[in-house]
Amino acid sequence: MSAPEPTRFWPVGPDRVLSLDPFVLMGVVNMTPDSFSDGGQFATVDEALNHALQLVEEGAGIIDIGGESTRPGADSVGIDEQIRRVVPLIARLRGRSNVAISIDTTRAAVAAAALEAGADIVNDVSAGADDEGMFRLVAKRGAGLILMHRLVAPGEDSYSDRYAKEPRYGDVVRDVCDFLIERADAAINAGVARDAIAVDPGLGFGKSVSQNFELLARTSEIAALGFPVLVGASRKSFLGAVSGRSDPEQRIVGSVVAAVAAYGGGARIVRAHDVGAHREALLVAHAVLRGAGMQ
Repeated sequence: MSAPEPTRFWPVGPDRVLSLDPFVLMGVVNMTPDSFSDGGQFATVDEALNHALQLVEEGAGIIDIGGESTRPGADSVGIDEQIRRVVPLIARLRGRSNVAISIDTTRAAVAAAALEAGADIVNDVSAGADDEGMFRLVAKRGAGLILMHRLVAPGEDSYSDRYAKEPRYGDVVRDVCDFLIERADAAINAGVARDAIAVDPGLGFGKSVSQNFELLARTSEIAALGFPVLVGASRKSFLGAVSGRSDPEQRIVGSVVAAVAAYGGGARIVRAHDVGAHREALLVAHAVLRGAGMQ
């Protein structure tokens, strides 16, 4: 599982640089009633805050907070409602912890409110395509930026194991890489610092089961773009398609295996629901690679 030398540091603010050596875990906290795995689990800010702090205790270096589900078929959520859902939690978490916080949104106004409340990173699953003001905002604030590939918006998408016809790509990995390069160039041209950008191949977003596994198998080609690579396979349907686990909460083992595979290819940011399990597995993977002289 050889890979190019991964990026070891990620500046995500004027006064914050995250170490990616050996990796950083991004814990998921969805303030949504309809997310595919944990929707509705955190109905109050207190419940969500306690969960976020538990993820930090388990080893999360980033807490990713979202107020709009991006599962296939999800309805869009208005800007005001997203802000109502996420800002109180971000403010409370920032008051209790120095953990890095990312806001999962495609809307600049939501990102602006989140950054003002204490967030450090914008996790934009549209890679800036949904709101032309996003890149200018990130550049002005000096925030970190995650650019993700998706083929279509969530409302037009399907779960990876339910496509009637496989999404069309020439070569899924090269097409994803080309898209990420194009969006990164657009962000840089808008004033975003190159080293503030991380990229995400968008596992589960407009990809069939086999296409997701091809992206995982060829993570090193994405890492070769020279940006920190984030992978988010956690609990997704393409894992259940091969493991036979229909319940997302029972896909922990598959999620961990996918994360380790991506880590071997150079991914250093892992988005996960089950942070403790991922931390243990990735520490062992790191030790193996180091023992092989690959770290």
